[in-house]
Amino acid sequence: MRRSVISTKGARQWQGIPSIERAANGRLWCTFYTGGPREPDPDNRVVLTTSDDDGVTWSDPVVMADPAGSTRAYDPCLWHDPAGRLWLIYNHADLVHGDFSVWARVTESSDRADAAWSDPRRLNLHATFVVRLNKPTVLGSGVWAMPVTWAREAPGSTWFPGATQLQGVALSADSGTSWRLHGAVEAPHWALENTVLELRDNRLWMMIRTGGGAIWQSFSEDGGVIWSAGTPTEIVNPGSRFHVRRLRSGRLLLINSPEADRRRGIVASLNRPDDETSFEGGLVLDNREPVSYPDAVEAPDGSIYAVHDWDRGGAGEIVLSVFRESEIALEAR
Repeated sequence: MRRSVISTKGARQWQGIPSIERAANGRLWCTFYTGGPREPDPDNRVVLTTSDDDGVTWSDPVVMADPAGSTRAYDPCLWHDPAGRLWLIYNHADLVHGDFSVWARVTESSDRADAAWSDPRRLNLHATFVVRLNKPTVLGSGVWAMPVTWAREAPGSTWFPGATQLQGVALSADSGTSWRLHGAVEAPHWALENTVLELRDNRLWMMIRTGGGAIWQSFSEDGGVIWSAGTPTEIVNPGSRFHVRRLRSGRLLLINSPEADRRRGIVASLNRPDDETSFEGGLVLDNREPVSYPDAVEAPDGSIYAVHDWDRGGAGEIVLSVFRESEIALEAR
């Protein structure tokens, strides 16, 4: 495994919550957010950096979303769609005007350092309060499924509705032009930041961050329209973002913090050969505290590029780990 630092906060007061993608020619992109003295704060803004030498060196971060006035931009995500376009998806939140929405910028030239990005576009997800963090999934049907957290009413004078937050999925059958929101899954303790996978039996599996010491789950058997009631999994989590994706081999990769009550350690695991919804192994990517918010992408040669943050208000490191599935499997023996 190779580990390096993409960015430290320097003169910035804090930074964190990264996401990563890789262009077809090997160019890496990493986004995260910063701005203001903390998060959440109206001065939060989204920045972007890139590397053309396999993550050895990175460009200075450039601002990609910094709305004026009382609106904060936060929780960015990078994702290549089936046509090769790179999406930068992020949230807006404005306590003054009661706006809680999802936005995106897109480029068709992610192979270039000077990629031409579209103007910001609001994605209509048909909810008064809606946020998202994790990458969309392209289903076998060709439909795009974007995991979202939403609520029937805006939270008023706070940034999040808390106990009234629901977990759902926004589906697009026209390559992201329009979206329809489905699902109202309840989970305990301020649930959010869900993610959605398609299993081998064609069910959709929603995994949900909660504050209850474990990841929760829901299933859909009709492509994401109707979802089962939320239930706890046996996967321990301290109430922090995790990352899960299907690798080229067909195995599922889970990157997670394995303690129930603190963000110590980032560990990569694989699903068990006989059960897609349970995991084994444990390649330690970072054993420090506080580490959090992993995201990852796999290259055609099987190299896995994962990012996470460490000590947001202190060192403010955005960390890159590069490893292979075989390294995780070795730890599982």
